[in-house]
Amino acid sequence: MSLYKKFFVNAKEPKGFLGKLMVNRMNRHHEGLSIWGRDNIPSSNYENILEIGCGGGRNTKCLLEKYKEAKVSAIDYSEVSVNKTKKYNKKEIKACRCTVFQQNILDLNSKNTYDLATAFETVYFWPRIEECFRNVYEALKENGVFVITNEADGLSEESSKMDGVIEGYRVYTAEELENLLRVAGFEVIKSIHHTSSPWISVIATK
Repeated sequence: MSLYKKFFVNAKEPKGFLGKLMVNRMNRHHEGLSIWGRDNIPSSNYENILEIGCGGGRNTKCLLEKYKEAKVSAIDYSEVSVNKTKKYNKKEIKACRCTVFQQNILDLNSKNTYDLATAFETVYFWPRIEECFRNVYEALKENGVFVITNEADGLSEESSKMDGVIEGYRVYTAEELENLLRVAGFEVIKSIHHTSSPWISVIATK
């Protein structure tokens, strides 16, 4: 496997030295997308937030800054990502506003716990995605909101650049995500496309 491929395979599950480089890259590279995605979150006084696929931890911190009364639970199945997020949010963890733990979304078994769940640049890698979405649905309170934000819309030429590089990687169109969310139980769903980039946010309400 080439070094290029080894590096980008770590986007799926950061491991080792290359994984540490990848999570640092995530914090820098995804900043613009994350700002745009957070701006798409419906206004509300969220109290308990679940961030799925916390990566390098920057988005966790930004959610804590945006929702100053909220507590954020950040999960990732990568030990490297969990450790980086803990370091990045050390102050908030000490203040009992943030918890970070290693978990696969397939193993999430929370019920009626969160009023907001976010997934930034992560659903490409989720196996058995219908089951994952159902787990998110179950974890949300009534009227809870699930926001997916991706930099690839499944329609642009750029969307296929990682095809064949990362095993199990799949880019979904907004329409495909909407259909999968309906199967999971969500009924109120809308999509937002960026005006000049292939970025999408899909917002589903329980």
